[in-house]
Amino acid sequence: QVQLVESGGGLVQAGGSLRLSCAASGRTFSNVAMAWFRQAPGKEREFAADINWSGRRARYADPVQGRFTISRDNAKNTVYLQMNSLKPEDTAVYYCAADTPTGWGYWGQGTQVTVSS
Repeated sequence: QVQLVESGGGLVQAGGSLRLSCAASGRTFSNVAMAWFRQAPGKEREFAADINWSGRRARYADPVQGRFTISRDNAKNTVYLQMNSLKPEDTAVYYCAADTPTGWGYWGQGTQVTVSS
């Protein structure tokens, strides 16, 4: 059974940092792109960042560009999201996703990030 399990969320003050992890099990994801999405209260889920299979290319949504860094460790089947200079508007449930031929086909259950002002 394929599983993506996020961890590392929590409550942090504005300006602080958090590092999210997404551990995959059930199959290897070392040959597919991975991504982080987020969903704020009352809003639709939105793209935050993604990374190609090798880790050499990453893309970021404008609101997180320059503050968030996505990375991966294929030996551990894990992808990370380092979040710095957090803002209250970064408050959301953060989800990791794995790419499939038909789109982002595997999703984790999400981890809550709350940034207080």
